[in-house]
Amino acid sequence: MRIIPAIDIINGKCVRLTQGDFTKMKVYHDDPVEMAIEFEKADLEYLHLIDLDGAKKGEVVNWKIITDIQEETALQVDFGGGVKTDAEVEQLLDLGISQINVGSIAVKEPDKFIGWLKKFGSENFILSADVKGENVSINGWLESTEFRLFDLVSQFADHGLEYLTVTDIATDGMMKGPNFGLYRKLKAKFPKLKIIASGGVSSIDDLKELKYINVFGAIVGKAIYEGEIKLEQLKNI
Repeated sequence: MRIIPAIDIINGKCVRLTQGDFTKMKVYHDDPVEMAIEFEKADLEYLHLIDLDGAKKGEVVNWKIITDIQEETALQVDFGGGVKTDAEVEQLLDLGISQINVGSIAVKEPDKFIGWLKKFGSENFILSADVKGENVSINGWLESTEFRLFDLVSQFADHGLEYLTVTDIATDGMMKGPNFGLYRKLKAKFPKLKIIASGGVSSIDDLKELKYINVFGAIVGKAIYEGEIKLEQLKNI
C-alpha cells in the first residue's frame, strides 16, 4: 500500500483544514518545500500536493511551490487544485508531476475529463472525489452537489479510469479514523480501480486496517502534523 503524506497550500504555507472548512485552518509549516524535503528524508516516495488557493480560484495558483518541490525532491507527486485547462495539464506534466487529481471538472465537464484520459493517458490522472455522505462536493469542498459518488465513478470506469481517491469530508481532520465501510464498498463495486483512501487517518492501526482492506494507497495529513504518527513509523506499514 502506498503511504502518501499530504501538503495543502494556502497563502504559500502548509496548512490543514478540518472537515474542509476554510475557517478552521491551522498553519503547520511556513515552507511547503521544506516539508516535502522532510518527507523525502524519511524515505517516503510519494506526496499528495493540493493547491487550496487554486481550488477556490478555479485555476492553479502556486506554480512556484510546485516547481520548487519538483526541482528539490525526487518525490512522486500527485497534484490537485484548480486544474481546468489543457494548458495547465500540459504544464504540470512537463514539470514532472506524476499524476493530476481531477474533481470539479469531472463533475461539471465529464466529457472534458474523458478527453484528458484519452489524450494524455489515464495513468496520469486520479479521479478525486470529496464526499459528504455519498454526495460529491466540489471547488475545494465549498460547493455541494446532487451527484452520487458511485454514479460519478461509474461514468469514467468504462473510459479507462485507473485511479480513484475518495475523501470523506466528515472524517477529514477529525483524527477519529477513516470511513472503512466506504472503502470496502468501493473495492467491491470497482475491483479494478486503484483506490486511495483519504480523510481521518489518525494512527498506525488505521493504516494497517486500510492495508487489510487492500486499498491501493492511503493519504496521511493531520496525524503527521499533530505528531500522532511519526514519519519513521510509516516505512514499516
